Amino acid sequence: MQQTPLFSQYAEHHGRVVDFHGWALPIQFSGIMEEHRQVREAAGIFDCSHMGEFLIRGRDSFAALDRLVIGDLSSLAVNKCRYTTLLHEDGGILDDGVALRLSEEELLLVTNAGALDTVDALLGAQVPSVENLSATLAKIDIQGPLVPRILLEFGFECVRHLGFWVGMRHEWKGLELIVARAGYTGEWGYELFVPAEGAVALWQMLAAHPSVKPCGLGARDTLRMEMGYPLSGQDLTADRTALEAGLDRFIAWDTDFPGKARMEQQRDSQDYQKLVLLRSADKRAPRNGFVLKHEGEEVGVVTSGTFGPTVAYGIGLGYVPCSLATPGVAFEAGPRNMTVQIETAPFYKESTGRKKIEAQQL
Repeated sequence: MQQTPLFSQYAEHHGRVVDFHGWALPIQFSGIMEEHRQVREAAGIFDCSHMGEFLIRGRDSFAALDRLVIGDLSSLAVNKCRYTTLLHEDGGILDDGVALRLSEEELLLVTNAGALDTVDALLGAQVPSVENLSATLAKIDIQGPLVPRILLEFGFECVRHLGFWVGMRHEWKGLELIVARAGYTGEWGYELFVPAEGAVALWQMLAAHPSVKPCGLGARDTLRMEMGYPLSGQDLTADRTALEAGLDRFIAWDTDFPGKARMEQQRDSQDYQKLVLLRSADKRAPRNGFVLKHEGEEVGVVTSGTFGPTVAYGIGLGYVPCSLATPGVAFEAGPRNMTVQIETAPFYKESTGRKKIEAQQL
């Protein structure tokens, strides 16, 4: 298994390591439930160094990238972030990611580990000027309502100026970092891109803070599920389009992208399956692969499911026909026909991620 620059730190915090797309990563440290609460109430750090980072330079390269994704990234303002998906030729989802405009001539595209080699090959073949920084950058996500104060204690003055989905370069102790106010948990948080040689020192500094605890993939999954965020390779797959995945607000219909005709046909006919949020009436959770039935007829499938520690009921994501994709519509799920119903996003509605920074808070 591949190891991130922070692999040596897992044992220091009793991390339990698993194979995640060929990477040795911690599934948990102190426990999934405890780590989940830590992020919701204080602050947690995640090693996300397995993810891909690509630096794309020049307007011609931006235009080439636009022809591979659902969004118009050329129009992205400097220091702004935008979510998007890379597509197969037929419009199926190859991977999702986030673009950050670092300057007029530079754009950072952050992708996932599962499709990293395929994405690298695609960008290398289609984009004139692209540099794969994945091996040289570590990525530490720090998430939770106390995070702004914590980072200010350590000299990250840039957090005073970062709104939601904004990022910029920031020098810290002689290292050039990229700091973006974003994350996968729904809480107030930042993604810290640091040169690999400086990752351990930054991790150790953050982990030593009394309000911070290391967190693993398990809590990352339950946290993203409570927000209704899809997972690449599980909820987002090659046989689903961005429209099916409920990502229509990110589609730039006036641009050209792979599979556009297919998605236009889906949009106009409204004859496709759509990704929805599903909740149970108790702590039982719908699970990946559960068949969804409506009035006795098989109509869809669950793609993600777990118990939501904060909301205290079973939660899931799944695909159902557009005609049934309405909050409150109920289904029977799995071999025991447990009842689930469509919920409005997100499940957990008290998260701090989008809150404005108030002077008195800092």
